[in-house]
Amino acid sequence: MTTAFPFTAVVGQDDLRLALLLNAVSPRVGGVLVRGEKGTAKSTAVRALSALLPVVDVVAGCRFSCDPADPDPACPDGPHEAGAQESRAARMVELPVGASEDRLVGALDIERALSEGVKAFEPGLLADAHRGILYVDEVNLLHDHLVDLLLDAAAMGASYVEREGVSVRHAARFLLVGTMNPEEGELRPQLLDRFGLTVEVAASREPDQRVEVVRRRLAYDDDPAGFATRWADEESAVRARVVAARELLPSVQLGDAALRQIAATCAAFEVDGMRADIVMARTAVALAAWAGRTDVLAEDVRQAALLALPHRRRRNPFDAPGLDQDKLDETLEEFGAQEPDPEPDRGAGAGEVEGDDEEPDPDPDPGSGGPGGGGDGGGDGAPESGGPQGAGGGEQRPVRAGEPFRTKALSVPGVGEGAAGRRSRARTERGRTTGARRPQGALTKLHLAATVQAAAPHQRARGRAGTGLVVRRDDLRQAVREGHESNLVLFVVDASGSMAARQRMTAMKGAVLSLLLDAYQRRDKVGLVTFRGAGAEVALPPTSSVDAAAARLESLPTGGRTPLAAGLLRAHDVLRVERMRDPARRALVVVVTDGRATGGPEPVALGARAARLFAAEGIASVVVDCEAGMVRLGLAAQLAGELGGSVVTLDELRADSIAGLVKDVQGNNRQQSSRRAA
Repeated sequence: MTTAFPFTAVVGQDDLRLALLLNAVSPRVGGVLVRGEKGTAKSTAVRALSALLPVVDVVAGCRFSCDPADPDPACPDGPHEAGAQESRAARMVELPVGASEDRLVGALDIERALSEGVKAFEPGLLADAHRGILYVDEVNLLHDHLVDLLLDAAAMGASYVEREGVSVRHAARFLLVGTMNPEEGELRPQLLDRFGLTVEVAASREPDQRVEVVRRRLAYDDDPAGFATRWADEESAVRARVVAARELLPSVQLGDAALRQIAATCAAFEVDGMRADIVMARTAVALAAWAGRTDVLAEDVRQAALLALPHRRRRNPFDAPGLDQDKLDETLEEFGAQEPDPEPDRGAGAGEVEGDDEEPDPDPDPGSGGPGGGGDGGGDGAPESGGPQGAGGGEQRPVRAGEPFRTKALSVPGVGEGAAGRRSRARTERGRTTGARRPQGALTKLHLAATVQAAAPHQRARGRAGTGLVVRRDDLRQAVREGHESNLVLFVVDASGSMAARQRMTAMKGAVLSLLLDAYQRRDKVGLVTFRGAGAEVALPPTSSVDAAAARLESLPTGGRTPLAAGLLRAHDVLRVERMRDPARRALVVVVTDGRATGGPEPVALGARAARLFAAEGIASVVVDCEAGMVRLGLAAQLAGELGGSVVTLDELRADSIAGLVKDVQGNNRQQSSRRAA
């Protein structure tokens, strides 16, 4: 068995260690979500925590870890005999990103249930994690319905499995810990709210601390057992403190003054719902118990707010989590006058929060300067240059995006089989039943009517005609369900001089930002290709992080000629690579341009030829026409025709009358062929 890195040997990361320990003291806090870049000891700290949890007594032979002092009366392995018990260490169970629903909640043997009438249940990871830790690395990459099941079980303390009239319930109380890298995509706000605490972690910028991290890691890699032995005393001390805090927890008093501060803080920061108030109260009580006190003080409320509120203030995926600590202190002071608290102990220790006077106030946003020139004049015809330019067509300073708005739904035609999402039609494990087929592998969703129809003709041969129904394995039919999938939405954005007029670029960025917000809500992957000057570049490879795409869009420079063909060819290459990585995920290409092509030799002909590659491969596409002015050339519509897609103006993108923005590709190709033949 591999020796875990000691929890007390983790350098820094005070908030992370404190949040984990508070959940160890009081699992009712609701778990912790750890957000941070790669290589910041997220997984190391979580795995080390299990060694600090007290030993648990379980009923001998129970697969669901029932407490012998208070066994679950509904345990599938029950009823339990008195006196049969054993002790073991608390488990830490890891949920892999690719886990199925059956692996998480357990599986019923439907074949035996139907043919033999036996309720055979194989426990899942939720049962294994009961009275221990359930760790989900990269929780933001887990399928939404699995996250829903996971958080429902954590909230109710029980897991329910129901299929075809057969149901099983078992206790599932565990310390839930999730880790994620925000660059790989965000969790929905509804799911963020279900985690009790959230901690942001980052690598230290202090050279001495980084040196200590490397020194300890090398020592551990050279001799894990010896390194753990050197930290054994510190581990024992923290383990004893956890046990003592658990025993003290029921005696902690949460006074009216502290409750008033909690309610006032949640109201001041406009947190939705009441879950934040409850989590803050439980966290403040756990903090008091951890400190060895029986009264909750203002310092406990302040620390609880810093751990429980930042992630609940996100209104959209482009908001960064955080909390204004000056406002927090003012609120606590205003509503804490009735019960003065002693000065908080600022001694060193896990979870110490430094005073605001040590954090410099960030510079106010100076605002964005306008582009070097106003209007469209001198755009594509200006000489290309690497240096900054004035009113010509060289690179101009980025402008801010316009206010995002609700867009009409864009979808990929046909029925796919990609990852679950909310954009295009697809055959999925969840959704409405549209048919039946023979199971391929384990049977998960039984189509009862189709199964009976398949078994009925064989009843006479099986000797049961008129006396009942005999169902065999060959008769079983899997339900075919249709739901929605997520797609890869690849934005191909024209950043040339013809698009560089301040108002036009602001409107264009606002439209793309709106489509990014729509992609976030529909659980899509997004990518960003831009073209300007001499060529095109992949500003953002396909990712689940729409806020990363928004950040790249905000800083997008403009100016120079319009190499339309280069932009389309670069986008085509991106799609080719992504098809090899994930063949089931279908793509939707959104080209944002005025349709001009001026860069390179024969720019118009090359642009049309590049566009026809998308039509030939049946890639769904939409052209967002950014052309402005009294005289319009209609070049974007011509481009949409070559792509085999459709065109929509910026104004139409938000109109209620849009329908069928993505046309049938084959139908468009047939119409074009007919026109050419005529």
